[in-house]
Amino acid sequence: MNINKLKLQNRIAFELNEIIYKYNIESTLRIAHFLSQIHHESGGFKSVYENLNYSAERLLAVFPKYFKTIEEAKKYARKPELIANKVYANRMGNGDEVSGDGWKFRGRSYIQLTGKNNYIQFEKSINKDIINNPDLVAEQYPLTAAGWFWSVNKINEIADKGSSIQVIKEITKKINGGYNGLEHRQSLFNYYYKELNK
Repeated sequence: MNINKLKLQNRIAFELNEIIYKYNIESTLRIAHFLSQIHHESGGFKSVYENLNYSAERLLAVFPKYFKTIEEAKKYARKPELIANKVYANRMGNGDEVSGDGWKFRGRSYIQLTGKNNYIQFEKSINKDIINNPDLVAEQYPLTAAGWFWSVNKINEIADKGSSIQVIKEITKKINGGYNGLEHRQSLFNYYYKELNK
């Protein structure tokens, strides 16, 4: 199996060889599932930061638990830092809204690593000062963090179940919390799986 034929960006192709062994994502099935998910999550390996630049209307749709009225949502609309601090406060190891932890530990990497607890655990796994330098997750370790997330959430075991839409759905739910972009993830999986099996 030659992953270099996938025509990935140089940095990703180079790092992928190391990541698949480090996190035991070595089979054709596992690699195809992994690449299709991180490809979708990052908009084609372009985005390594969570986009929280929501309009008031989108805030009501995406975060109904935290924004009940349009008036309240308008106070936060198009203010990503304020949004992150509100919706990620007092959970995932983060402090309250005033602490700024929501923004500091917002989603980064090809699979969004979110919350202080995840950053602490990832820091331990690579022995780098991530807590004081959270941007390293996006700037230096986006693929490593994605591999780490994949591993600790035992997604290899799901990937081993096969190539069906049911398996893709199960993996998507584990990563996304829902089935956002399922059709695109499936088409990406089909592409990678086909290429890897040539």
